[in-house]
Amino acid sequence: MRNSSKTKEVLIYIGLAIWMIVNLFPVYWMFTFSLKSNPEIFGDNVIGLPKEWLWSNYTTALHTGNMGLYFMNSAIVAISTIIITLCVALMATFALTRLIWKGRKTLNKFFMLGLTIPIHASIVPVYVTLSKLNMLNTYWALIIPYSAFSLAMAILVCVGFMNEIPRELDESACIDGCGVFGVFFRIIVPLMRPAVATVGIYTFLQCWNELMFANVFISKNALRTLPVGVQALSGQYTTEWGPIGAALVLATFPTLFVYIFLSKKIQESFIAGAIKG
Repeated sequence: MRNSSKTKEVLIYIGLAIWMIVNLFPVYWMFTFSLKSNPEIFGDNVIGLPKEWLWSNYTTALHTGNMGLYFMNSAIVAISTIIITLCVALMATFALTRLIWKGRKTLNKFFMLGLTIPIHASIVPVYVTLSKLNMLNTYWALIIPYSAFSLAMAILVCVGFMNEIPRELDESACIDGCGVFGVFFRIIVPLMRPAVATVGIYTFLQCWNELMFANVFISKNALRTLPVGVQALSGQYTTEWGPIGAALVLATFPTLFVYIFLSKKIQESFIAGAIKG
């Protein structure tokens, strides 16, 4: 029995190691790709380490490709979208789960309809609306649509988590003199940190990697986001792929950084949803 259990354990670790290598290989390949020249990228050394480490590709991406400016634009859009989405989602979830009023279940179903609408299916009406409001070529042209399309998933996650918070806490706070806003800010919001982390990462990834809206709604070079900036690095006749790889590494690093520091909160949120009921 001990030998069989040890064998199973070894097989599990081997499987996990293989799975880790499969998932980490694209990161390794992208990093080495960013330090190579075109002849090396399209030659025999596709997977191996660079023969000559071209750190100048990063300089080219940052200065010639304006990746620093595009990075800042993406950060402004993503952070603003996360703040708006979280504020609206938390308040809407509180009203849907803790307050008793007619039609709240119907409204919740209405919010969930947003999950069935592909974000890019609405590109034409959103473009027309933003054009009439003179909001094209502004940060708001991206922040408002991103927030609107992130709201359904945010409410779904927050509702599942908030339902797990005992209502006795609300009653105790009311007895101690807290009003509705006091219960919300002092009791509910601090206990919603795992859900906030989950929504924050989901919204961040959606905003950070989105290309179509950013390409259509923004035409000014000074307001471009990272995906559009990376796309602009490709030339009409020839393309230096090393700087593009460097730009992709710079664009990927924030997502890895955010997930590493917030992954525990996401796991807590998933566990809370799993034991619901």
